[in-house]
Amino acid sequence: MDWGQNELLSPVVVDTEVTRTARRLRQKKVAFPLLHDDTPGANATPARPLLQHTPGSLFRQTFTPRSGLRNTDMSAILGTGGRSPRYVHTPRPLGHFSLDESDWTNSLYPSPLSGLADSSSMDDLNMSSVMLKEDDPGEAAAVSLFPEFLQSYLRHSSSAVFDLLEEYEAVCQDKVGTLQRLVQRSTTGQQKFSKTSSVRWLLQQEMVTWRLVTSLYRDRIQTAMEDDVMMEKASLSDSEKVVVEQLFQRDSVVRQSQLVVDWLESIAKDEIGDFSDNIEFHSKSVCWENTLHALKQRRVTSSTGFSRPLVTELDPDAPVRQKRPLADLDREDDARLLKYLFTLVRAGMMDEAQHLCKRSGQAWRAATLEGWKLYHDPNNNGGVELQPVEGNPQRGLWKVCCWRLAEEEQFNRYERAIYAALSGNLKQLLPVCETWEDSVWAYFRVMVDTLVEQELRSSGLGSEELEELPREYLEASWTLEKVFDELLATESKRVLEETKEYYHIIQKFVIQADLDGLIGEFSDWLGGAALPAHLLRFMTHLLLFYRSLGMQLKEEVSVDVLKAYIQLLISKGHTDLIAFYVSHLPPDMAVAEYAHFLESVTETEQRKRCLDLAREAGLDVAAVTKTVVENIREKDTEDFAHHDTLLDITTTEGDQRKIDVIEWLVFDPSQRAEALKQSNAIMRKFLVSKKHDAAKAAFGKVPEDSMREICRQWEEHSMDTPLPAEDANAIREHLCIRAYLEAHEAFSDWFGHMNSSPQKPSVPAQAAKFTEKVAHRMKEEEYQLDYGSWKGRLEALTEDVKERIYNVLLFVDGGWMVDVREDAEEDPERSHQMALLRQLCLPMMAFLLQSVLHSTKQHRESLRLADIIASEQHRLYQVFSKEELSKFLQKLRESSLLLLDQGLDPLGYEMHP
Repeated sequence: MDWGQNELLSPVVVDTEVTRTARRLRQKKVAFPLLHDDTPGANATPARPLLQHTPGSLFRQTFTPRSGLRNTDMSAILGTGGRSPRYVHTPRPLGHFSLDESDWTNSLYPSPLSGLADSSSMDDLNMSSVMLKEDDPGEAAAVSLFPEFLQSYLRHSSSAVFDLLEEYEAVCQDKVGTLQRLVQRSTTGQQKFSKTSSVRWLLQQEMVTWRLVTSLYRDRIQTAMEDDVMMEKASLSDSEKVVVEQLFQRDSVVRQSQLVVDWLESIAKDEIGDFSDNIEFHSKSVCWENTLHALKQRRVTSSTGFSRPLVTELDPDAPVRQKRPLADLDREDDARLLKYLFTLVRAGMMDEAQHLCKRSGQAWRAATLEGWKLYHDPNNNGGVELQPVEGNPQRGLWKVCCWRLAEEEQFNRYERAIYAALSGNLKQLLPVCETWEDSVWAYFRVMVDTLVEQELRSSGLGSEELEELPREYLEASWTLEKVFDELLATESKRVLEETKEYYHIIQKFVIQADLDGLIGEFSDWLGGAALPAHLLRFMTHLLLFYRSLGMQLKEEVSVDVLKAYIQLLISKGHTDLIAFYVSHLPPDMAVAEYAHFLESVTETEQRKRCLDLAREAGLDVAAVTKTVVENIREKDTEDFAHHDTLLDITTTEGDQRKIDVIEWLVFDPSQRAEALKQSNAIMRKFLVSKKHDAAKAAFGKVPEDSMREICRQWEEHSMDTPLPAEDANAIREHLCIRAYLEAHEAFSDWFGHMNSSPQKPSVPAQAAKFTEKVAHRMKEEEYQLDYGSWKGRLEALTEDVKERIYNVLLFVDGGWMVDVREDAEEDPERSHQMALLRQLCLPMMAFLLQSVLHSTKQHRESLRLADIIASEQHRLYQVFSKEELSKFLQKLRESSLLLLDQGLDPLGYEMHP
């Protein structure tokens, strides 16, 4: 066709006319990824609000039917609230766009900055300003995820598990938006905002992983419910659409593979805003207007000088047929259009891609994107009213053409990729797939496409043109495992690196439904470098989700993940969250783990709070508190032995921990018996080390009404039987320690008072003045008063200390630190300690009493003390060593000599001639 003879293009174009696109390019520099950068928005952040559901793919309406089989008994766990289709098409928030809209791109994909003011409240902006001052804004902004996830779990603990997963996704989405705003308000290049971007990426990956888990497991549970229902195979008269609908109902692999495609397209749809923020598109209705303008210009000027060869015809095939180029601006526009069209196809947005083609004056290209739809004529089944026919009756021929077009090297790589995606040509689709998500999308899309074509051929509806497609495509044997094996063989270094990322590994195993493989990876990760905190949180809640479905997990690995997360919560100070996660451990391990955590809790109110949370979580609080006390006690590795050397009797920090830990057992009155037993054990250790002040402090931690409370509780439980032997012996031991501490305290008071007697004033010299003698007489009178008061107090203290020491030496019912009930469960360690304490404390008490009697000149009573020691009733002599008996007899000798000096016999009686 000769351009000059085209009467349809006769209007004359003046010299000053320029195209609309050229004018726009002169006014504004276009921000667009370079053509050699094949990854749109690879290093950018999403500019659109993140979707919470998986949008429909190219084959959604035809390939993904809704199952009519429902089991109402499962509605709660599925979160349907009634009848709910397995596949719910997510309504696109784009609406209908007419061809007359002036700013299509801005209305379709708003800029992230343009929507910030509308989507963020003033409180959110203030919060962002505060976060910007943090050393790690990303971590500070995301720290609330830990309590929020627990709140979500508790909120849905008795309702639908999939509602819970959707809330997890929504919570992550909210945090991703917050972090995105932080990054946008940050100063470029600052290290702390690089960390923020990393946290944002991690949470975005978590968000889409929850989306994947929700989509796949909702289908898998529904599939398990419907396993006993047989699907009929389509008859020969059925249409392509019916055949494929029944394939998707019958074959879970095909159906779930399509769900993976939908999921990957939803991710691309989340991020597609980056690609269109500042891009300038083409004219509204004219295709290749710059080439048209150049050809018209040549026609009117009839210049004979040098001119660049261009196409002479403007039909869609002209550049290829004539092997001539378009004008430079049109070639650039075409490259930009094709790249964006592929981005829309990658996001499953076929309708938007067709709209864009029409707006750019390429309605013919929009038509080429229409032929993938499966053919269906509803009128074949009869009916009164004529209904429209669906799909493409020549779909097979269209597909062969798409395959051939994808193979043509002279076409733009993105144009070839578009038609490769539509025809299942994996070889031509992979070169434009730069990321892991893109590559997985390509494989799964081709996998679904191949399985659909194989089903159509086996049903007898396959087109003869399909024979022209490669045999390796038609006979390919795709499996989920094969897809990921192929990915490992890719030549793309970037894709290989991304296959090693935590969330991509998780996504792979979730897609394959390989729970054992996933748990194995978790085990390997726990044994390696420290995991990101939010990844560990995700792992924990994913395992809890699997447990809620009743799925079998490797118990050891599940426990290790929970323990690692619990340690993380402890290190980050999330004390209110720990009890819940500990409750998911095996009972014995839960007690040990929570007790280990409580060892670091020191504030009384915080301790009460932790115990309340433990009760709410269903933990054995009594076992936990007992374990806490025992753990603290066992930290003392020093042997329980009689110490003859001089000891440091000051209360150390470790001693104070032992004292304070008794408080765990006194919050609950039902644990008073255990409080007595544990406090007795702690005080025995203090007594053997002669740390009497520490023992007194420990004794003071036990409420005074404990013994009465123990008896009251037992009477309520069983009025006709005596207290258990262990409890009765613990009460007696507590009373023994009390008597000993009172005696020791009484002696300390007596000793202090004994050594604080008033000083007698010195006698003045013979030559003293009268005033000095008067002053001396006054001091003497004051001394006599003070001495009388001191002596009276000393006598009272002497009587008190004697009484209290006798209470120890002559302790009722068998003696001090001797159990009365012998039917108690044997405790060799306790028995050994009590025997050692008798050997240490009773001789010391006897010496203290002897010292009191000797100092107060009660020598006769001091001698009678020998009768008490030698008495067979108390047998106190058995606890004395030979050295101690020798020392005791030496003291008696001294008292006898003093009695002889007073004219009495050696025993203190009057001597008669």
